[in-house]
Amino acid sequence: MRILIVEDDQDLNRQLAAAFEEAGYVVDKAFDGEEGHFLGDTEPYDAIVLDIGLPEMDGITVLENWRREGRATPVLILTARDRWNDKVSGIDAGADDYVTKPFHIEEVLARVRALIRRSAGHATSLIECGGLQLDTRTSKVTLDGNPVKLTSHELRLLAYLMHHQERVISRTELTEHLYDQDFDRDSNTIEVFIGRLRKKLDGRYIETVRGLGYRLISGGRDETGEAAS
Repeated sequence: MRILIVEDDQDLNRQLAAAFEEAGYVVDKAFDGEEGHFLGDTEPYDAIVLDIGLPEMDGITVLENWRREGRATPVLILTARDRWNDKVSGIDAGADDYVTKPFHIEEVLARVRALIRRSAGHATSLIECGGLQLDTRTSKVTLDGNPVKLTSHELRLLAYLMHHQERVISRTELTEHLYDQDFDRDSNTIEVFIGRLRKKLDGRYIETVRGLGYRLISGGRDETGEAAS
C-alpha cells in the first residue's frame, strides 16, 4: 500500500512517515500544498494524510482541487484542536476522516487502515479469501489457519491483491502502488514476487490473466495459475 503525507512540520512529517514505513507502507512526503497537490494529482495513492495549515496552498484548497479533478483517493485531514471550523470545512471539501492535533500516531495509522479497507469494500480489519486471511492490524497472514511468513515486499503485494480480490490488476498498477516515486520501477520484479507468493500459498489463489495481469481468487488453481484473457 502506498500513501502520501502532506505536512509542513518536517519533524512530524518524518515521524508519520517512519511509523507508516515501519507498518509496511510505501510513503511519499510533501511539505507544502503545491507539492502535495501535484503528487496527489499525478501519482496513485491508496490514502493521503493531509494537513490543513500548509504554506503555498492550504489543505482545504488542495482537497477541493483533487475532488474537482475527480480524485477519489481516501483523505485523512489533520486539524488543530481549537479549529472546529477546519473540521467542518475539510469534511465539506471531501475529506473522509480527520484527526485533531496533538494526536497519537497509532490513531492515524488505525484511521488510515480503516479508510483503505472501506474504500476497497472491507468492513473489518480481517480480510479473507477462502482459507487465506490477512489481519490488517497486525500484518499477520494465515493459510488454512497456519501462519505464512512473508518478506515486507511479499506482504505489500499480497495485501494489495487481498484488498482488491477478484479484480484483475495489471503489473503496472501493482508497481505504482508498491514503490515510491523515487524507486527505479521495473514491472518484471512483480513477476518474481508473484512466483514467491504462489509457492508460499501452495500454488493457489493467484491467477495470471494473460496479457492483463493478476487476480486473487478463492483458490483451486494449480501452480501456474494461468487463465485466458
